[in-house]
Amino acid sequence: MSLHRVVALLNPPQSPFELACAAEVFGTVPQDVPAHYSFRICAERPGPLQTTVGYAMLVDAGLAALREADTVVVPGRLPPGAPVAPTVTEALRAAHQRGARIVGICTGAFVLAQAGLLDGRSAATHWRRTAQLAADFPEVRVDPDVLYVDHGDVATSAGTGAGIDLCLHLVRSDHGAAYAAQIARNMVLPPHREGSQLQYASQPAPARADESLAPLLEWATSQLGTRLTLDRLAERAGLSSRTLARRFTEQLGTSPGQWLLGQRIDAARVLLEQTGLPVEAIATRVGLASAVNLRRRFRAHLGTTPGAYRRTFGETR
Repeated sequence: MSLHRVVALLNPPQSPFELACAAEVFGTVPQDVPAHYSFRICAERPGPLQTTVGYAMLVDAGLAALREADTVVVPGRLPPGAPVAPTVTEALRAAHQRGARIVGICTGAFVLAQAGLLDGRSAATHWRRTAQLAADFPEVRVDPDVLYVDHGDVATSAGTGAGIDLCLHLVRSDHGAAYAAQIARNMVLPPHREGSQLQYASQPAPARADESLAPLLEWATSQLGTRLTLDRLAERAGLSSRTLARRFTEQLGTSPGQWLLGQRIDAARVLLEQTGLPVEAIATRVGLASAVNLRRRFRAHLGTTPGAYRRTFGETR
């Protein structure tokens, strides 16, 4: 099986973190996990490239590397509004026209916008830069709240950790939820956050240890096959329903119902990938009640059917 070629396009001064988001997901192969990607870096001019933390990194490839990329990642740009060289925007447009997927992490969205790849489309970037992106590129529909936006051929993320969320989302799209979960587990991260979640909590103060939802989330994930109402979750957490809903919004940027639905769909994806269970049995096991309901949820969230998903990502494919 040929590897999916991921190329990160760097620009001085390069933030090592945004680059590491892509490198860790696409370039590091955990033990006992099959490799599906190759990863390399390039820049407009090969050679030493300055970073934001004081040291230089050696880049051995120029823009010609983009001609062979299946996915091009632009991991942040400083300063965000600085002009991008025409040779760079032309190389990005050529890669996109050839069929490569173009991904902007954090302020990398500014580079995609200068290349015209976000015209008429929604996009994400770091929340501190959303107003600037909207002002500089009025033809781009900037969403200031979401973690990432994926159009299939072009994708953008908010800042810092949202870049990891987007990269893991792309792995899920390419190779299924179970494989992405293996990558996330190696990184000691939760396997999936929906792109529609808020970039940051509505209250900046961190939750106290006794307010963390982590124990409740772990318990609920182990109980997906049972009836998990808001009242039952609140009772388990020792909170009122209203307080629990508020903490979900503060800590996860979503409602209990939406979080729970996402967990059930994720569990169904893994069972479709790794077992031969009938769709009806999977629906019951993950708490979606019936095959009809599972198919409806799959169509709404993933744009496909459980059967088509299994044919694409099942281990017997």
